Amino acid sequence: MKRVLSHPLVAIAFGLGLRLFFILKFPATAGDSALYEELASNWFKHAAYAVSVNGHLTAVDVRMPGYSAFLALLYAVTGREGEAARLPVMLVQAAIDLLCCVVTAAIAARLARTATVQVQASSKRTFIVALWLAALCPFTADYTAVLLTESFTTCLTAISIYLFICLAESSSELFWPTDRLKASWDKSPEYWAALFGLAIGVTTLFRPESPLLLIVAFLAIARSFVSRGYFLRWLKLIAISAFLCATTLSPWIIRNAVTLHRFQPLAPKDAMLPNERPPVGFMAWEKTWLYRLSDCYAVTWKLNEENINLEDIPGRAFDSESEKKHVATLLDRHNENNSLSEKTDAEFAGIGRRRTARHPVRTYLVVPLQRVLTIWFTPRIELLPFTGKIFPIADEWDTDRPDLVVSLSLFFLNICFLLAALCGFIKLWKWSPRARLALAAIAAYILIRTAFLTTVEAPEPRYVLVCFPAILALAAIAFLKRPVAANASRPSA
Repeated sequence: MKRVLSHPLVAIAFGLGLRLFFILKFPATAGDSALYEELASNWFKHAAYAVSVNGHLTAVDVRMPGYSAFLALLYAVTGREGEAARLPVMLVQAAIDLLCCVVTAAIAARLARTATVQVQASSKRTFIVALWLAALCPFTADYTAVLLTESFTTCLTAISIYLFICLAESSSELFWPTDRLKASWDKSPEYWAALFGLAIGVTTLFRPESPLLLIVAFLAIARSFVSRGYFLRWLKLIAISAFLCATTLSPWIIRNAVTLHRFQPLAPKDAMLPNERPPVGFMAWEKTWLYRLSDCYAVTWKLNEENINLEDIPGRAFDSESEKKHVATLLDRHNENNSLSEKTDAEFAGIGRRRTARHPVRTYLVVPLQRVLTIWFTPRIELLPFTGKIFPIADEWDTDRPDLVVSLSLFFLNICFLLAALCGFIKLWKWSPRARLALAAIAAYILIRTAFLTTVEAPEPRYVLVCFPAILALAAIAFLKRPVAANASRPSA
């Protein structure tokens, strides 16, 4: 049995079964799904990256083109589009996610080889452990059953992280030249920097914030290069990666310049259709209190679409009874025609400014920290037919026991992954100075990305799924039980 379970194909087969279970049992749609489908359909039919506005096709840049290009290509291959093509889309996403599992395992194995004397044995064992963790991870698997960018972005981010680890390991030869690993890293840092930049560029075609990994990764290793007199070499690696990333994005940049007459390398922060206006004031007010995903469903995603009910807004959104009455008046205006006027938006902005002036710590520290807890520690059941409601536990146990069991199980599984990743990070940091270049970049990326996500309109847990390949790889390192490497006593980077 041990030999059977140690075979990679067995883990992949179980992973495929889990993803097919979600696809067949819990297929889902999201708010962005319809937009991606419309963009892909118009691209397929009319060769235009556009949406219909008042009955006319209008060129837009509201989303990066990668996922819509994938959908359009699949429409062309299958001859289906829209709802009829959703099952083939999900099956492809399942294959992409399984590839991500393999890359995650490769990340773990690459990190493990720097930490032990028995390189081959430790790498193989860590590869298998990481592959099983990734294959059976429900948090990434269930996103194969919805038309969103998560499967592609997570896989491409995993590839980018793997390539950066290769870059960091080849660069560490500058600091600690050894014979043991040199044969495996005969490629120069410039070679890996080029592939890393190319991978980041492709990832950016799916999610606009992806260059954050490139920036953070190079800043994280800057001290090691500069302190050892390799400043120009560091700048060269940055230039190579940035050039390849920009080259990958150049068709999108040129398209926006020619069609939309503006320099737009990424999708705009407040991505709106041409007939829409970003609710800046409303979002400023939300940032003073909103941190739960349920509040997004009740308030944020109803804006300009449905009636927003005052009773659905939690009490923490109001500092006084007069403020609550003011908000009620503004919501009544919105609910008349489900539209937020400029005047009403400006009044929401005023409420947000006054709340921030009264309690700046709440707006700039407490609410962002609460958002961190939301995106990292929720049960992640937003695509499943469960409420995720846990408290009061006794009442939930009596009223909806299966819901409570699933929610608690996924909550604790998420905690286990994060604790195991922390354990693996600490273990590898102590054992392998050679791995610290990559570890510093991975840790910095997770922290900076988390901080960035506290500023977005809706704190959705799915936005940290791109970090899960690194989380699962480090979790596999926690199971590594091998002798400390000979190079562990060398000074750190």
